[in-house]
Amino acid sequence: MNLRYPLLVSTLVAACVFPSLALAEESQEVKTYRAQCDRGDARGCFNLGVMYAEGIGVKQDSFQAVEFYRKACDGGEARGCTNLGVMYANGTGVTQDSFQAVELYRKACDGGNAGGCAFLGLMYFHGTGVTQDSFQAVELYRKACDGGLAFGCLGLGVMYEHGTGVTQDFAQAVALYRKACDWGLAEGCFNLGRMYERGTGVTQDSFQAVAFYRKACDGGYAEGCFGLGVMYEHGTGVTQDFAQAVELYRKACNGGSARGCFNLGWMYERGTGVTQDSFQAVAFYRKACDGGYAGGCNNLGGMYERGTGVRQSNTDALNYFGKACDMKSELGCQNYTRLKNKR
Repeated sequence: MNLRYPLLVSTLVAACVFPSLALAEESQEVKTYRAQCDRGDARGCFNLGVMYAEGIGVKQDSFQAVEFYRKACDGGEARGCTNLGVMYANGTGVTQDSFQAVELYRKACDGGNAGGCAFLGLMYFHGTGVTQDSFQAVELYRKACDGGLAFGCLGLGVMYEHGTGVTQDFAQAVALYRKACDWGLAEGCFNLGRMYERGTGVTQDSFQAVAFYRKACDGGYAEGCFGLGVMYEHGTGVTQDFAQAVELYRKACNGGSARGCFNLGWMYERGTGVTQDSFQAVAFYRKACDGGYAGGCNNLGGMYERGTGVRQSNTDALNYFGKACDMKSELGCQNYTRLKNKR
């Protein structure tokens, strides 16, 4: 269950860049923010940008959001610089420009916005719009974490866990994941659960792993549901319950976890915790494969080779075994070679 950095981007956007605004009178709020912005209040411009970006009280308009974030940033509102950086990084409402995003994140970070520091750290980690520098990434994640941003603590925890840009320290990673989890970041709870499950940096404790996977799942993090499903399937830290595992894998799959889709396909193929259904197995293996999970491609190849749940086709089987092999699956490569030599 290795954390992958691409997941962190969406986490940060949701957690710190677009704050949820409690708007009882949404249309009136828009008018208020517009009046504030017209008077030169950068916070009003920032809030108006959020409204346009999210389509709250106004028709969603990314171009307008860009303009109001720009006004906010120019007026000294660091959050406006961060959000404008996100727009440039993603090419939303503006031509995609990683270099411009870096400069905006830097301005936001220098202005005291922890989100800007965290995003800038991410750019340094990947070497996007800037020369790759793990040491800079560590320092920026640390600054974001010290600034009270859960995602900064999560990113710094990842660096400590893998010894990237810093001396590897599992206990420190655990402490940072715990902080991120305590601050409401579901992905931090998932990583903490993973550390407890493996006994890495902490005494192995399956019951604690279950508790943190559950917290991550309840917090909307799909991989948390996947991890909890595995615990239920194998009866680790909980009473074994295949039907519960199926529902958790389904929730994970619906939330975008390719591994959740794969495991759900496997349960349908075997008829474990659910009525056996090869057609459903094929559908979920396909979803896992499309989501970039090599096991889904390999198993889908097997279904085509056997003609189970689909019309038998060695051509399609080779195609999916090949996809699995391209994703560095040793089994996929073996199956591809075996079937190709058979022909």
